[in-house]
Amino acid sequence: MFRKNSIILIVVIAVLAVLFVPAFAQDDDVLRVAMVMPSKINDYSFSQSMYEALKKIGESYPEGKFELVYSEDMFNVADAREAIRDYADMGYDLVIAHGSQYGTSLQEIAPDYPETAFAWGNGTDYYGQPNISVYQARAEQGGYVFGQIAAKYTNKGKLGVCGPVESGDAKTYIDGFKYGAEQGGSQVSVTYTSSFSDVSLMAAAAETHMAEGATLLTGTSQSIPGAVSVVKEKGGVWMGVQWDTIPLAPKNVLVSLVYDWTPILNDIIANMKEGVYGGKAYDLTFEDGGLKFVWNTENMEIDPELIKMADELAAKITAGEINPLPAE
Repeated sequence: MFRKNSIILIVVIAVLAVLFVPAFAQDDDVLRVAMVMPSKINDYSFSQSMYEALKKIGESYPEGKFELVYSEDMFNVADAREAIRDYADMGYDLVIAHGSQYGTSLQEIAPDYPETAFAWGNGTDYYGQPNISVYQARAEQGGYVFGQIAAKYTNKGKLGVCGPVESGDAKTYIDGFKYGAEQGGSQVSVTYTSSFSDVSLMAAAAETHMAEGATLLTGTSQSIPGAVSVVKEKGGVWMGVQWDTIPLAPKNVLVSLVYDWTPILNDIIANMKEGVYGGKAYDLTFEDGGLKFVWNTENMEIDPELIKMADELAAKITAGEINPLPAE
């Protein structure tokens, strides 16, 4: 009888261990990651920056030890909320809600899945939830540098900015660019289309800027191919943001400010391995290597002094010698 009871006890303990061990410790230590994003993985913008970072991390794992799935074109919050909950239900270790509009959804969903790690960006508030990490790009840093570089490159010429919606990193990048360019002696015209995805509106904004005398343009969001096509057609110059836009117009894109999320993701994953699933806010900056310049030296003649100037400005921002936004 004692032996029979002991066997039953062992079985019960084994079942409880399976039920309550964190998901990340199951399934032969396979890290399962799901991403929900507002646009496509090849948008030359915000979504692609995170997708490429996850791919890069996956390549560092042994074969079969990293799984990545995603839902794209989830701009509608209700659809995204359903996808986020579905991935949590399916036991994914890390669910990334890569869109500023997803914050309220995570605030609602995360408490129901305490053993699932969630990450949300661009955002600044993890709502006091121990399993939500929040991240944002300090885009104003790159914006300021690009504004200074644009003023120098055009000899204080007129500049145009094609913005989507006046919020998040789109706004901070543009504010930084405008501030830097004006300090460099250039006049800057800014247009917000009120849409992240309307390519035709972005193209129209670029048309207007160039008709008014701007020869160098910049802008953000998945709708920027519309603006870049106009710049390419009219022989202007473009400065890209969020992801490398050089392939869109190899003869016209001077430089891109690329978001590299791998430093943040690596820290989130390292914390997960220690049983910490969130409760931390991250900034993507020059200092952590998350903001990077990709210069189009292969297709354009670029003065090395311009590249040196950009690096020096970035270093001064990191050192606190330059505030990339105007004082309020």
